[in-house]
Amino acid sequence: MQRLRDNPRASVLIIGGGINGVGTFRDLALQGVDVALVERGDYCQGASGASSHMIHGGIRYLENGEFRLVRESVIERNALLNLAPHYVKPLQTTIPIYTTFSGILSAPMRFLTHRQGKQVERGAFLIKAGLTLYDFFSRDGGTVPRHSFVGRKKALAAMPQLRKDVKYAATYYDASVHNPERLTLDVLRDGQLANPEARATNYVSAVGSGGDGILLRDELTGESFTFTADVVINATGAWVDGTNSVLGAASSFMGGTKGSHIVLDHPELLQACNGTEIFFEHVDGRIVLIYPMGDRVLVGTTDIDTGPETPAVCTEEEIGYFFELIGHVFPDIVVSQEDIAYSFSGVRPLPRHDDTQPGFVSRDYRIERRKETQGEREITTLSLVGGKWTTFRALSEHLANDALAALGKARVQSTAGMPIGGGKDFPRSGAEEREWIRNALRPGFDEERVRVLLTRYGTRAGEVLDFLAEKPERLFNATRELSGREVAYMVEHEQIGHLVDILIRRTSLAFRGLVTSELLTELAQALAPLLGWDETETAGQIRGAESILAERHRVQVKSLAV
Repeated sequence: MQRLRDNPRASVLIIGGGINGVGTFRDLALQGVDVALVERGDYCQGASGASSHMIHGGIRYLENGEFRLVRESVIERNALLNLAPHYVKPLQTTIPIYTTFSGILSAPMRFLTHRQGKQVERGAFLIKAGLTLYDFFSRDGGTVPRHSFVGRKKALAAMPQLRKDVKYAATYYDASVHNPERLTLDVLRDGQLANPEARATNYVSAVGSGGDGILLRDELTGESFTFTADVVINATGAWVDGTNSVLGAASSFMGGTKGSHIVLDHPELLQACNGTEIFFEHVDGRIVLIYPMGDRVLVGTTDIDTGPETPAVCTEEEIGYFFELIGHVFPDIVVSQEDIAYSFSGVRPLPRHDDTQPGFVSRDYRIERRKETQGEREITTLSLVGGKWTTFRALSEHLANDALAALGKARVQSTAGMPIGGGKDFPRSGAEEREWIRNALRPGFDEERVRVLLTRYGTRAGEVLDFLAEKPERLFNATRELSGREVAYMVEHEQIGHLVDILIRRTSLAFRGLVTSELLTELAQALAPLLGWDETETAGQIRGAESILAERHRVQVKSLAV
């Protein structure tokens, strides 16, 4: 933050610290561009952190005719499996199918009109055709197996709790990202390391514009200052139009939809999934998922027209919908509110779509350009409309190319084939992982502690271990996954603004429902001297975390003693 104030000018200013803004920051930093990025909240706090945690080609986009997007997506999916193997993993996906020829006549109408029409279930013939086409798009650089089909007997043998009227089960592979927030931080760090002149900070918002430049406000202190740039990139997702209004040029590009998810602590449902994501069509025609993640199960998602002014929270109605879809596939499994460990919701940055139904709105992206003169300077503003997690690298390259063109500069290098952060030299098998952990052991650390760090940071865990080993490390009493010394590392290297940043976006403790009052107290006490909090601020941070967890994520923090 101080570096921005000391030098309030850059060639490029990126507004928005989701994955696409951060990806563009890294790309421009690698080109040697003087680039700055500001994010009004925490990195990956918006839609980027509220995704279905999938890195996928988008098989359902084929039905919308989005062939370019599917091809780009599978290429980027295959690349991320190699470039970020610490966070992006192969994901086996199963589609339970209950009819053979249903949907053959209605599918062409969906393709032509982008409307659902009368609900007709997609049958085996139609799904087979779609998966065959999907395999075709996946050929180049393919790293995942082709799809397979089995009949009812084998489907029930693999997953005995499926509905007994299942006729077939189709299995194909995509990829998952269990830690999208940490992957975003890795991309950011790569950009910072590549170019010492590149500057990025969270908790800074754009609040106005004038002849002198853009007015930025520090959301932690309330102080404001003016910043100038030759190119401004608006990568604020669903808030693009609002940001453009602040910049003095109102737009109406966006038309977002809300997507919610719940995370269940439900061993029976986890076992029923048998290690595979269940991806299927619900009774309303919406494509939904039941997704095992570690020892939790992610269930989603909804697609409800909304605007950025509406709080993105998972509602009771949506939870009822999720319970219903679980029963649609596993009719004998009972799920209740008590099984919910966490919930989250975000607004997808979709283009304005008027009367087009949400499920048919394009997930592709476009870049809107505007030029204006401020005094003697010509300013180019690039607004990103749309975009999805899987294609962030290709999208960022596109945005960076447009910025370079506006600056009259040439590309120096590509991010294609470039390992991301702790994905470099990441162990690819259980044996390699055990060897890496043994080699990384330091006096005073056991293998389980190193394993936690490897999962959290990838091979950058070696750097973290060096930092931790400089002083005695004492693990928290409330969790064996965190220590005061590691919190100090996060403060020094990962821009912590609030206590809740660590719970939700630097670790997966909130996601897994592991936040207790004892943990909040220990964490606040560790952060206070590092961030200069007095007793009043420390207590306020605890209350703030409790409030965010309750209001946005349906988590009521309890005591370990309960």
